[in-house]
This record gives sequence, C-alpha cells and structure tokens, in this order.
Amino acid sequence: MNKTLTKNNLTPGRRRLVELMQSTNYGKIKGLSVKAGQPVFDPPPRVVQRIKIAAANRSRTGSPSGDFTLKKEITEFFEHLDRLGTGLVKCIEVKDGLPFTLDFETKVRG
Repeated sequence: MNKTLTKNNLTPGRRRLVELMQSTNYGKIKGLSVKAGQPVFDPPPRVVQRIKIAAANRSRTGSPSGDFTLKKEITEFFEHLDRLGTGLVKCIEVKDGLPFTLDFETKVRG
C-alpha cells in the first residue's frame, strides 16, 4: 500500500493544478471549484502572485511538465480535496510551488 505517487499518476485535473502551483511559485490560487475531489477549471480560478522586492524571484527549477515523485505537501493536499468532495476552494496559499494553506467552503446540510 506504500506506492510512490508521481505526477503522471494523477488525473488530468490534478496534474494541471500541480503545474499551476509550480508556475505560481509564491502566491495564491483563488476560487477553484472541486467536484468529487477533482479540481474543475471551468470557471478558471484566479492567481495572485507574490513578488518580493529586492529578492530572488526565480521560478522553480525543473520542467513543470516532467514527471516526479509527489512531495508530502501535495499528497496531503489531495487527501483534503478527497474529503472535501464537492465545494469551493476559496484560497490555496502556495510557497515554493507547494500548497501551504487551504481555505475551502462547503454547504452545511440541514
């Protein structure tokens, strides 16, 4: 059960989200819809990038399109999406291309 998860093992929506986090590097992804634990890009989320003045603001090294073993931050993030099921991710804070915090919204059932 201890299978190594790589980017290429992800669904297309999750792969696209990982690439979006990598290209964001530092910032926030806002308004991401989730259905059955899968990211939905219609409508597309908004990205707010953070740039530090007088600092190295380089993009992550390596190709976002290449395959790699997922870090624990990404696997834990997707576990949270699985638990969310269907809802709205208000904000994903991204640091160094990895999810750092996650704010989501769900409907309370009566």
